[in-house]
Amino acid sequence: MAEKLRLMAVHAHPDDESSKGAATMVKYVAEGHEVMVATCTGGERGSILNPAMERPDVLENMNEYRRKEMARAAEILGVQHRWLGFVDSGLPEGDPKPPLPEGCFAVVPLSESVPPLVKLMREFKPHVVITYDENGGYPHPDHIRCHEVSVAAFDAAGDPDLHPEAGDPWTPLKLYYSHGFSRRRLVAVHEALLARGLESPYAEWLKNWDEKRGDVADRVTTRIECGEYFETRDAALLAHATQIDPDSRWFAVPLEVQRDVWPYEEYELVRSLVDTTLPEDDLFSGISEKVSA
Repeated sequence: MAEKLRLMAVHAHPDDESSKGAATMVKYVAEGHEVMVATCTGGERGSILNPAMERPDVLENMNEYRRKEMARAAEILGVQHRWLGFVDSGLPEGDPKPPLPEGCFAVVPLSESVPPLVKLMREFKPHVVITYDENGGYPHPDHIRCHEVSVAAFDAAGDPDLHPEAGDPWTPLKLYYSHGFSRRRLVAVHEALLARGLESPYAEWLKNWDEKRGDVADRVTTRIECGEYFETRDAALLAHATQIDPDSRWFAVPLEVQRDVWPYEEYELVRSLVDTTLPEDDLFSGISEKVSA
Protein backbone atom coordinates (compact mmCIF):
# COMPACT_ATOMS: atom_id res chain seq x y z
CA MET A 1 0.00 0.00 0.00
CA ALA A 2 1.47 3.33 -1.04
CA GLU A 3 -0.12 5.50 1.62
CA LYS A 4 -1.86 4.85 4.93
CA LEU A 5 -5.07 6.90 4.98
CA ARG A 6 -7.57 7.59 7.75
CA LEU A 7 -11.33 7.12 7.91
CA MET A 8 -13.66 8.31 10.68
CA ALA A 9 -17.24 7.10 11.08
CA VAL A 10 -19.46 9.09 13.45
CA HIS A 11 -22.38 7.22 15.04
CA ALA A 12 -25.14 8.00 17.51
CA HIS A 13 -25.09 4.88 19.71
CA PRO A 14 -23.02 1.77 20.35
CA ASP A 15 -24.17 -0.92 17.86
CA ASP A 16 -24.79 1.63 15.05
CA GLU A 17 -21.21 1.16 13.87
CA SER A 18 -21.82 -2.57 13.42
CA SER A 19 -25.14 -2.26 11.57
CA LYS A 20 -24.14 0.61 9.27
CA GLY A 21 -20.99 0.38 7.20
CA ALA A 22 -19.13 -2.17 9.33
CA ALA A 23 -17.90 -4.29 6.42
CA THR A 24 -16.53 -1.16 4.73
CA MET A 25 -14.49 -0.34 7.83
CA VAL A 26 -13.15 -3.89 8.07
CA LYS A 27 -12.14 -3.75 4.41
CA TYR A 28 -10.11 -0.59 4.90
CA VAL A 29 -8.50 -1.91 8.08
CA ALA A 30 -7.53 -5.07 6.17
CA GLU A 31 -5.94 -2.88 3.51
CA GLY A 32 -3.77 -1.20 6.15
CA HIS A 33 -5.64 2.05 6.67
CA GLU A 34 -6.62 3.53 10.03
CA VAL A 35 -10.28 3.63 10.98
CA MET A 36 -11.85 5.33 13.99
CA VAL A 37 -15.44 5.15 15.23
CA ALA A 38 -16.70 8.11 17.23
CA THR A 39 -19.83 7.28 19.25
CA CYS A 40 -21.85 10.30 20.36
CA THR A 41 -23.78 8.71 23.24
CA GLY A 42 -23.47 5.77 25.59
CA GLY A 43 -26.77 4.21 24.55
CA GLU A 44 -27.95 4.39 28.16
CA ARG A 45 -31.63 4.65 27.26
CA GLY A 46 -31.63 1.81 24.76
CA SER A 47 -34.17 -0.96 25.29
CA ILE A 48 -33.11 -4.58 25.71
CA LEU A 49 -33.96 -6.06 22.31
CA ASN A 50 -32.57 -9.55 22.85
CA PRO A 51 -34.90 -11.76 24.96
CA ALA A 52 -31.89 -13.70 26.27
CA MET A 53 -30.62 -10.51 27.95
CA GLU A 54 -33.89 -9.49 29.61
CA ARG A 55 -32.58 -9.68 33.16
CA PRO A 56 -32.81 -7.14 35.99
CA ASP A 57 -29.02 -6.94 36.35
CA VAL A 58 -28.67 -5.99 32.70
CA LEU A 59 -31.34 -3.30 32.84
CA GLU A 60 -29.84 -1.84 36.00
CA ASN A 61 -26.36 -1.72 34.49
CA MET A 62 -27.18 -0.89 30.86
CA ASN A 63 -24.45 1.71 30.53
CA GLU A 64 -21.77 -0.74 31.69
CA TYR A 65 -23.05 -3.51 29.43
CA ARG A 66 -23.14 -1.26 26.38
CA ARG A 67 -19.61 -0.03 26.99
CA LYS A 68 -18.31 -3.59 27.20
CA GLU A 69 -20.25 -4.55 24.07
CA MET A 70 -18.80 -1.59 22.19
CA ALA A 71 -15.26 -2.48 23.23
CA ARG A 72 -15.74 -6.03 21.97
CA ALA A 73 -17.27 -4.87 18.68
CA ALA A 74 -14.39 -2.44 18.08
CA GLU A 75 -11.93 -5.26 18.72
CA ILE A 76 -13.71 -7.50 16.20
CA LEU A 77 -13.80 -4.76 13.57
CA GLY A 78 -10.18 -3.76 14.21
CA VAL A 79 -11.08 -0.09 14.60
CA GLN A 80 -10.08 2.57 17.06
CA HIS A 81 -12.93 3.90 19.17
CA ARG A 82 -13.74 7.06 21.10
CA TRP A 83 -16.78 8.13 23.11
CA LEU A 84 -17.92 11.72 22.73
CA GLY A 85 -19.58 11.46 26.12
CA PHE A 86 -23.16 12.63 25.53
CA VAL A 87 -26.26 11.05 27.05
CA ASP A 88 -28.65 8.94 24.98
CA SER A 89 -31.91 10.78 24.27
CA GLY A 90 -34.03 7.66 23.99
CA LEU A 91 -36.67 7.19 21.31
CA PRO A 92 -39.81 9.10 22.33
CA GLU A 93 -43.03 7.16 21.77
CA GLY A 94 -46.69 8.03 22.00
CA ASP A 95 -49.05 10.63 20.56
CA PRO A 96 -48.21 13.26 21.41
CA LYS A 97 -44.61 12.29 21.99
CA PRO A 98 -43.16 13.27 25.38
CA PRO A 99 -40.45 15.93 25.58
CA LEU A 100 -36.85 14.77 25.34
CA PRO A 101 -35.03 14.30 28.67
CA GLU A 102 -33.17 17.30 30.00
CA GLY A 103 -29.48 17.30 29.12
CA CYS A 104 -29.70 14.54 26.52
CA PHE A 105 -27.66 14.65 23.31
CA ALA A 106 -30.48 15.83 21.06
CA VAL A 107 -31.12 18.95 23.14
CA VAL A 108 -27.54 19.93 23.95
CA PRO A 109 -26.76 23.08 21.91
CA LEU A 110 -24.48 22.59 18.92
CA SER A 111 -22.13 25.11 20.51
CA GLU A 112 -21.45 22.42 23.14
CA SER A 113 -21.71 19.21 21.09
CA VAL A 114 -19.64 20.20 18.05
CA PRO A 115 -16.29 21.14 19.71
CA PRO A 116 -15.55 17.65 21.12
CA LEU A 117 -15.86 16.16 17.64
CA VAL A 118 -13.79 18.96 16.12
CA LYS A 119 -11.09 18.16 18.70
CA LEU A 120 -11.21 14.47 17.83
CA MET A 121 -10.99 15.21 14.11
CA ARG A 122 -7.98 17.42 14.67
CA GLU A 123 -6.31 14.70 16.73
CA PHE A 124 -7.06 11.74 14.44
CA LYS A 125 -6.79 13.73 11.20
CA PRO A 126 -9.26 11.77 9.05
CA HIS A 127 -9.11 12.12 5.28
CA VAL A 128 -12.70 10.83 5.02
CA VAL A 129 -15.65 11.23 7.38
CA ILE A 130 -18.87 9.18 7.26
CA THR A 131 -22.06 10.17 9.06
CA TYR A 132 -25.84 9.88 8.62
CA ASP A 133 -27.95 11.83 6.17
CA GLU A 134 -30.27 14.64 7.26
CA ASN A 135 -32.95 12.10 8.23
CA GLY A 136 -30.54 10.23 10.47
CA GLY A 137 -31.01 7.02 8.50
CA TYR A 138 -34.21 6.81 10.53
CA PRO A 139 -35.72 9.64 12.55
CA HIS A 140 -34.27 8.94 15.98
CA PRO A 141 -33.45 12.31 17.59
CA ASP A 142 -29.87 11.21 18.33
CA HIS A 143 -29.31 10.16 14.72
CA ILE A 144 -30.53 13.48 13.41
CA ARG A 145 -28.37 15.30 15.94
CA CYS A 146 -25.41 13.12 14.99
CA HIS A 147 -25.84 14.30 11.39
CA GLU A 148 -25.96 17.95 12.46
CA VAL A 149 -22.92 17.66 14.73
CA SER A 150 -20.88 15.71 12.18
CA VAL A 151 -21.48 18.14 9.32
CA ALA A 152 -20.73 21.15 11.51
CA ALA A 153 -17.54 19.54 12.83
CA PHE A 154 -16.43 18.55 9.32
CA ASP A 155 -16.79 22.16 8.18
CA ALA A 156 -15.15 23.60 11.31
CA ALA A 157 -12.19 21.25 11.74
CA GLY A 158 -10.04 22.99 9.14
CA ASP A 159 -10.97 26.56 10.10
CA PRO A 160 -8.32 28.14 12.39
CA ASP A 161 -10.84 30.77 13.52
CA LEU A 162 -13.26 28.19 14.90
CA HIS A 163 -12.69 26.37 18.18
CA PRO A 164 -9.00 27.30 18.54
CA GLU A 165 -9.01 25.53 21.91
CA ALA A 166 -9.63 22.22 20.09
CA GLY A 167 -6.14 21.99 18.58
CA ASP A 168 -4.43 22.79 15.31
CA PRO A 169 -6.72 22.84 12.25
CA TRP A 170 -7.12 19.74 10.12
CA THR A 171 -9.19 19.71 6.93
CA PRO A 172 -10.92 16.40 6.11
CA LEU A 173 -11.12 15.94 2.36
CA LYS A 174 -14.39 14.05 1.83
CA LEU A 175 -17.71 13.72 3.65
CA TYR A 176 -20.13 10.87 2.99
CA TYR A 177 -23.64 10.09 4.15
CA SER A 178 -24.89 6.61 4.87
CA HIS A 179 -28.63 6.16 4.45
CA GLY A 180 -31.41 4.00 5.76
CA PHE A 181 -32.62 0.88 4.00
CA SER A 182 -32.57 0.94 0.22
CA ARG A 183 -35.75 -0.38 -1.40
CA ARG A 184 -33.71 -1.42 -4.43
CA ARG A 185 -31.53 -3.64 -2.27
CA LEU A 186 -34.50 -5.11 -0.39
CA VAL A 187 -36.23 -5.98 -3.68
CA ALA A 188 -33.09 -7.59 -5.10
CA VAL A 189 -32.53 -9.75 -2.03
CA HIS A 190 -36.25 -10.55 -1.70
CA GLU A 191 -36.48 -11.77 -5.29
CA ALA A 192 -33.24 -13.76 -5.00
CA LEU A 193 -34.55 -15.57 -1.94
CA LEU A 194 -37.84 -16.45 -3.63
CA ALA A 195 -35.98 -17.64 -6.74
CA ARG A 196 -34.02 -20.03 -4.52
CA GLY A 197 -37.18 -21.33 -2.89
CA LEU A 198 -36.35 -19.59 0.38
CA GLU A 199 -38.59 -17.48 2.60
CA SER A 200 -38.03 -13.74 2.46
CA PRO A 201 -38.16 -11.62 5.62
CA TYR A 202 -38.96 -8.57 3.51
CA ALA A 203 -42.32 -9.47 1.95
CA GLU A 204 -44.54 -7.51 4.33
CA TRP A 205 -42.05 -4.64 4.54
CA LEU A 206 -42.05 -4.21 0.77
CA LYS A 207 -45.81 -4.63 0.55
CA ASN A 208 -46.30 -1.72 2.94
CA TRP A 209 -43.57 0.46 1.48
CA ASP A 210 -44.70 4.06 1.04
CA GLU A 211 -43.84 4.92 -2.56
CA LYS A 212 -44.01 8.63 -1.73
CA ARG A 213 -40.89 8.39 0.40
CA GLY A 214 -38.79 7.50 -2.63
CA ASP A 215 -35.66 5.38 -2.46
CA VAL A 216 -32.35 6.42 -0.93
CA ALA A 217 -30.67 4.29 -3.60
CA ASP A 218 -31.22 7.21 -5.95
CA ARG A 219 -28.75 9.25 -3.89
CA VAL A 220 -25.94 6.70 -3.87
CA THR A 221 -22.68 7.83 -5.46
CA THR A 222 -20.29 5.26 -4.06
CA ARG A 223 -20.47 1.48 -3.74
CA ILE A 224 -17.88 -0.36 -1.69
CA GLU A 225 -17.55 -4.05 -2.52
CA CYS A 226 -17.02 -5.71 0.85
CA GLY A 227 -18.96 -8.98 0.83
CA GLU A 228 -15.96 -10.97 2.02
CA TYR A 229 -16.18 -9.07 5.32
CA PHE A 230 -19.87 -9.70 6.05
CA GLU A 231 -19.05 -12.44 8.57
CA THR A 232 -16.91 -10.03 10.57
CA ARG A 233 -19.69 -7.43 10.38
CA ASP A 234 -22.17 -9.94 11.78
CA ALA A 235 -19.78 -10.98 14.56
CA ALA A 236 -19.42 -7.34 15.62
CA LEU A 237 -23.19 -6.90 15.53
CA LEU A 238 -23.70 -9.96 17.74
CA ALA A 239 -21.23 -8.50 20.24
CA HIS A 240 -23.98 -5.99 21.09
CA ALA A 241 -25.92 -8.70 22.89
CA THR A 242 -28.37 -6.37 24.63
CA GLN A 243 -29.47 -4.94 21.28
CA ILE A 244 -29.25 -7.79 18.82
CA ASP A 245 -31.32 -10.96 18.86
CA PRO A 246 -29.37 -13.64 16.94
CA ASP A 247 -32.70 -15.00 15.69
CA SER A 248 -33.82 -11.64 14.31
CA ARG A 249 -34.29 -10.45 10.74
CA TRP A 250 -30.72 -9.12 10.74
CA PHE A 251 -29.49 -12.67 10.15
CA ALA A 252 -32.37 -14.15 8.13
CA VAL A 253 -30.63 -13.87 4.73
CA PRO A 254 -27.81 -16.39 4.14
CA LEU A 255 -24.44 -14.73 3.62
CA GLU A 256 -23.94 -16.49 0.28
CA VAL A 257 -27.15 -14.87 -1.00
CA GLN A 258 -26.05 -11.45 0.25
CA ARG A 259 -22.64 -11.82 -1.39
CA ASP A 260 -24.15 -13.00 -4.65
CA VAL A 261 -26.88 -10.38 -4.89
CA TRP A 262 -25.61 -7.29 -3.06
CA PRO A 263 -21.98 -7.51 -1.86
CA TYR A 264 -21.84 -3.75 -1.31
CA GLU A 265 -22.27 -1.01 1.23
CA GLU A 266 -23.36 2.29 -0.26
CA TYR A 267 -22.75 5.97 0.42
CA GLU A 268 -23.50 9.43 -0.87
CA LEU A 269 -20.59 11.82 -1.41
CA VAL A 270 -21.72 15.25 -0.19
CA ARG A 271 -18.44 17.18 0.22
CA SER A 272 -15.18 16.71 -1.64
CA LEU A 273 -12.04 18.84 -1.71
CA VAL A 274 -10.38 16.48 -4.17
CA ASP A 275 -11.16 15.56 -7.75
CA THR A 276 -13.07 12.33 -8.14
CA THR A 277 -15.26 10.71 -10.76
CA LEU A 278 -18.74 9.47 -9.94
CA PRO A 279 -19.82 6.78 -9.43
CA GLU A 280 -17.00 5.68 -7.13
CA ASP A 281 -15.90 2.32 -5.77
CA ASP A 282 -13.49 3.68 -3.16
CA LEU A 283 -14.06 6.21 -0.36
CA PHE A 284 -10.44 7.34 -0.78
CA SER A 285 -10.81 7.96 -4.51
CA GLY A 286 -8.90 11.13 -5.39
CA ILE A 287 -7.23 11.31 -1.99
CA SER A 288 -4.23 9.06 -2.57
CA GLU A 289 -3.17 11.24 -5.48
CA LYS A 290 -3.47 14.42 -3.42
CA VAL A 291 -1.72 13.04 -0.34
CA SER A 292 1.21 11.62 -2.31
CA ALA A 293 1.54 14.67 -4.57
